[in-house]
Amino acid sequence: MDGSNALNKSMQSLWSTHRKAKLNLNAAPLTPVETPPLEDTNKLPLPASENLVDSGPSISPPSSIIPATNDVTAPDARPPPSKRKLRSARSAVEDSSSKRPKLSSNAIAKDHTPPATRLSDLGGVEACVEKMLELVAMPLCHPEIYLHTGVQPPRGVLLHGPPGCGKTLLANAIAGELGVPFINISAPSIVSGMSGESEKTLRDTFEEAKRVAPCLLFIDEIDAITPKRESAQREMERRIVAQFLTCMDDMSWEKTENKPVIVIGATNRPDSLDAALRRAGRFDHEISMGVPDEEARNKILRVLCAKLQLDGDFNFAAFAKATPGYVGADLSALTGAAGIIAVKRIFKQLTDGTLVLPEVPETIDQDTSMAVDPPPTPPAEASPSITPFVSLASQLSTSSIAHFLSAHPSPLTPAQLAPLCITSDDFYAALREVQPSSKREGFATVPDVTWADIGALHGTREELHMAIVQPIRRPELFSAVGIEAACGVLLWGPPGCGKTLLAKAVANESRANFISVKGPELLNKYVGESERAVRQVFSRARASSPCVIFFDELDALVPRRDESMSESSARVVNTLLTELDGLDSRKSVYVIAATNRPDMIDPAMVRPGRLDKLLYVDLPSPDERVEIVRTLVRKVPFAPTEQGAETILQGAECIVREKCDGYSGADLAAVVREAGVIALKRVLGALDQMDESGGLVEDRPQVLVVLEDFVRAQDKVGPSVSAVQRRKYEALRAKFAGLPVRTGKDVD
Repeated sequence: MDGSNALNKSMQSLWSTHRKAKLNLNAAPLTPVETPPLEDTNKLPLPASENLVDSGPSISPPSSIIPATNDVTAPDARPPPSKRKLRSARSAVEDSSSKRPKLSSNAIAKDHTPPATRLSDLGGVEACVEKMLELVAMPLCHPEIYLHTGVQPPRGVLLHGPPGCGKTLLANAIAGELGVPFINISAPSIVSGMSGESEKTLRDTFEEAKRVAPCLLFIDEIDAITPKRESAQREMERRIVAQFLTCMDDMSWEKTENKPVIVIGATNRPDSLDAALRRAGRFDHEISMGVPDEEARNKILRVLCAKLQLDGDFNFAAFAKATPGYVGADLSALTGAAGIIAVKRIFKQLTDGTLVLPEVPETIDQDTSMAVDPPPTPPAEASPSITPFVSLASQLSTSSIAHFLSAHPSPLTPAQLAPLCITSDDFYAALREVQPSSKREGFATVPDVTWADIGALHGTREELHMAIVQPIRRPELFSAVGIEAACGVLLWGPPGCGKTLLAKAVANESRANFISVKGPELLNKYVGESERAVRQVFSRARASSPCVIFFDELDALVPRRDESMSESSARVVNTLLTELDGLDSRKSVYVIAATNRPDMIDPAMVRPGRLDKLLYVDLPSPDERVEIVRTLVRKVPFAPTEQGAETILQGAECIVREKCDGYSGADLAAVVREAGVIALKRVLGALDQMDESGGLVEDRPQVLVVLEDFVRAQDKVGPSVSAVQRRKYEALRAKFAGLPVRTGKDVD
């Protein structure tokens, strides 16, 4: 019996030592008079001798820690513990670990120090900053005013706007300026896979905000945890929304001991939030941060470039005008790209010799040599690090950076750094590389068509210049006259007369973003999708303003509403009509539409205030045809004759003037293209014969166009608009534009 007791006691001491090693990692070591946590787990303790001998495999917890002198049995002499002993010990360890205080899951995020961002780091958002000072700074800095007057302060502020406009930066800047505790959490980090864990994390977050109040609680991407409950796919999403609403209601001053807690939410999808979240008493104030206009971009650029070494003549206003649709994040990326381009340019100039750095004065070298006179070893140790660059410079080209590294092994002095700066050309080079967020989505682009690519159409160009280009370039003049809303323009006429080309040139001339919408591409077979696509086009145009929306083939999108029209098509027409002059302002969004069938368009589209300027793009006259051909043949190589290539051009103009009556601009482009193809066929035939005969490469003919090619091309290409169609267009012109019908032509 004594032997078995000694064995049990030795095993007991080993288990205690093992438990201490496992359980007391994060706690203070137990003293000999303390009782281990395992003792509390046994509800019915038995005497040690009876429990260890009679119960067999069960192990009772010790009443105190056994001194080390009792452990007289070697570990090899002990019998292996049975499975029941292992299970009992494991359950005791788990039970004891559950009784210890657990660390919070977000214990790492206990640091609520305010960020280092300040309001001076923002630009172009003065109105939003003023609103934030009113809603956030006043309750946090002077809560006594609200307590004295009895006015309930704001509880939540919702920041919404397109990505990259500065929502998160504004929240961090206001917290850094106030210097209050700042709890910053990301909404997706709240969601957990276990049932009830997401709600518990949400409750713990708000309890933490109450504990450190007065404070700011910022929830980024709040739409991830508060979607509309009627469209939520899982019950967990509805529970999270309900828990969030309850926590927001608990932030009243009566429940926070008159210590203000302001909740700031940020999202770029405000329409996807649950409606109960946006009522008064929760997120009762909303601040919209849109795409910055030209003046705001000017201020943002000045803030971003404050720490850059810029050239003296940097024009912020011109660069702000050249960046339509850029948000703050895009402009920040633009300055970074300009810096990289400047560094590359500086290295290239240094290696080419166009930029020479001033030499370091010799007196500095003498002083340093005197200071480091006793040990001559450091230069010897530094020389091996320069040697690889020297060997690399001998292997690479003269424009390699290795030559600069070998020539300047030590850091550059301030005098050498003085001529290194970022110029305007670096920014314009970065402008070609960095695209704004709206362009990355594939919607807004600036076309590369200019007025020089368009021949004739001078009257239409002048009308478009006054309707679109000048309001974008000089909005202050139109505001002085009282013209605020931009009117829409409807280009109509025979096909191939340059309606789409005119719209692209207008967008390029005004340097505005351009969204081209083919009429049928917005139509969708699912109910409501077509209307949503129309709304999305206008919302993205407003986000990337100034913007020109071009609706091609408008008759397919907004046909005439009558009894035969389906209900879905009528809804699309109604949506487009409300977007053109509805409640949402159409500031800096200009609409150009083109169609071949103005009689099929709904009459409500062409009333004043919508597409009220109708421009008829007619077939070119003989003089206009000559001008169009001169524009088209700028890159065509003519064969030299005795009188020169001008004779061939004059002959082509005579052909176009006399034999191309009724040809549109697209037909004339087809004639020029066909003349080049005929010349190419002739040259390819001669090349095949020379290859068979083995002629020299120097004797091979070039592709040159002669007058005969134009004559044959004109015989092949006919007018795309027939005489009957021309008479119909003349009748429509008299009906819509109120212009007289051309004489000498019959009208059906």
